[in-house]
Amino acid sequence: MTNYSHINHSNNKQIKVKPLMTSLLICGFMGMFSETALNIALNQLMLEFRISASTIQWLTTSYLLVLGILIPVSGLLVKRFLTRNLFIASLCFSILGLFIEATSSSFSILLIGRIIQATGTGLLTPLLFNTVLVIFPPQKRGTAMGTVGLVMMFAPAVGPIISGLIIQHLDWHWIFWIPIPFYLLALRLGVIYLIDLSTSNKPKIDVLSILFSTIGFGGLVFGFSHAGEVNGGLTNWTVLCSLAAGISSMILFSIRQMSMKEPILNLRVFKHPMFIMGIGLTVLSNMIIFSSMLLMPLFMQGGLGFTSAKAGLFLLPGGVINGFMALINGRIFDKHGPRWLVIPGFILGTTSVLVFSNLSDATKGFTIIFFQILLMVGMSMITTPSQTNGLNQLEHPLYPDGTAIINTTIQTSGAIGTAIAVSILNASQNAFLSRVTDLSNPEIQKEALILGIQHAYTFATIVAIVGFSCSFLIKRVMAGQEEKLINVDSEQELKEDLRS
Repeated sequence: MTNYSHINHSNNKQIKVKPLMTSLLICGFMGMFSETALNIALNQLMLEFRISASTIQWLTTSYLLVLGILIPVSGLLVKRFLTRNLFIASLCFSILGLFIEATSSSFSILLIGRIIQATGTGLLTPLLFNTVLVIFPPQKRGTAMGTVGLVMMFAPAVGPIISGLIIQHLDWHWIFWIPIPFYLLALRLGVIYLIDLSTSNKPKIDVLSILFSTIGFGGLVFGFSHAGEVNGGLTNWTVLCSLAAGISSMILFSIRQMSMKEPILNLRVFKHPMFIMGIGLTVLSNMIIFSSMLLMPLFMQGGLGFTSAKAGLFLLPGGVINGFMALINGRIFDKHGPRWLVIPGFILGTTSVLVFSNLSDATKGFTIIFFQILLMVGMSMITTPSQTNGLNQLEHPLYPDGTAIINTTIQTSGAIGTAIAVSILNASQNAFLSRVTDLSNPEIQKEALILGIQHAYTFATIVAIVGFSCSFLIKRVMAGQEEKLINVDSEQELKEDLRS
C-alpha cells in the first residue's frame, strides 16, 4: 500500500490516502443508497402500516429536513470537533438509525430511525468534502472530487433497482440490514487510518444563530419539499408560511453572521466571485436534474403506460453513465479547468430538455434513453467542476464553511427545482381539464399530464439557457503555493490509487 506524506496544520503524520478514501466513499455510497432505495418500498409500507401517502412521505421529508438543518452548521462542527471524533460519531448515528429501521415494527419507530440515520448522513457528507480539500492539492482535487461524484451519483442510479430486487426476494427490512456491514467496515478503516486533519479551536456556539439557521434552512427545505406533495404546490398555505418563515430567518441569520467575529457559518466566502459562480451554476443544474428525475418517470408511467420497473430500467443508463462521467470530468478539470466542461455541459443539457419539452405519447423509448443520457452527461460536466473551482478559490480556514454552503445548496436547489416543476405541472393540468367536460376519459387525463410535463420542461429549458449564458463567465482558479497541503512522493502512484 502506498504511503503519502501530508502536511496539515495540526501534525505531520502520514496519511494513507487509499484506505482513508475507501472508508469515506463507502459511507458516501451507502448514505445516498439509503436515501433513494426506500422510495421503491413506499407503496408496500403504506399497505403494511395502513397509512396514507401524505403520512408515508414523512420518511422522505424528515430525512431532507434533518439534512437541511444539520448541514449548514456542519462548518461549526468541523471546526469545533476533531475530524476523527466527528467521523466516528457520524457512523454511530448512521448504524444506530439503520438498526432501528431494520427492526422496526411500526411507522413511528421507522421514522425515528430515519431521523437518526439522517443525522449521521448530515454529519458525514460535509466531512467527506472537507477531507478531500485538505488532503489533496488544488491541481489534484478535480480527479478526487470526480471519484466522490462517481460513487455518490452511482448510488441513486442503482438504488431503486437493488431495492426492487430486495423487496421481490426478501422484504423491505433488508434495505436497512444490508448497509450495516459496509458501515462497520468503513468505521474500522476510519478508526485505523483517519487522523485529525485540523486542530479543534472550540469556536463559540451562538444559540441565536443556530436557531435562525434551523428555522431558515429547515423552513426552506420543508416548504419546497412539501410543495411537491400537496395540492396547490407553491400556493399552498402551509408551504407559503414555511417559506416565509424560512426566508425571514435566513435574512436574520445572514445579518447576524456578518456582524459576528466568529460566525458559525462564515458568509465571507461570498466575497470570492468564482465561489459565487460555482454556487449559481450548481443551483441551476440541480434544478434541472432534480425536476427531470421527477417528470420523466411520471411521463413514462402516466403518458406511455410503462410499469415502474420498466421506467427505472430506462433511466438506469443515464444514471450509471453520469457517475462514470464524474470521474472523467474530474481529470479533464485538473488539466484544462472548468470552462471547457461547463459550457458544453449546458449545451447538452439545453438540447435535452428542449427535446423533452416536446414529449408526446408517440415518443420512442430510444429517444428517452438517448437524451436522458445526454442530459445526465451534461449535468455531470457542470456540477463537480463548478463546485471544485469555487472551493479552490477559498483560503484553507474557509473550507468547512464552503463545503457546508455547497452541500446546503445541493439540498435546497433540488427541492426548489422539484417544487417549481410540480407547480407548473399541476397548474397546466388543471387549466387544461377546466376546459373539458369528460373528465372520466383516461385519454383526456393522459393528454393533460403530457401537456403539464411539456410546460414543466419548458421551464427547465429556460433555466438551462440562463445557465448557458452564465457559463461564459466562469474562469479557472489557480490556487497559490501556500494551498498545496500535500507532498506526494510519486505522482504516478497517486494516479494509480485513484484509478483503483
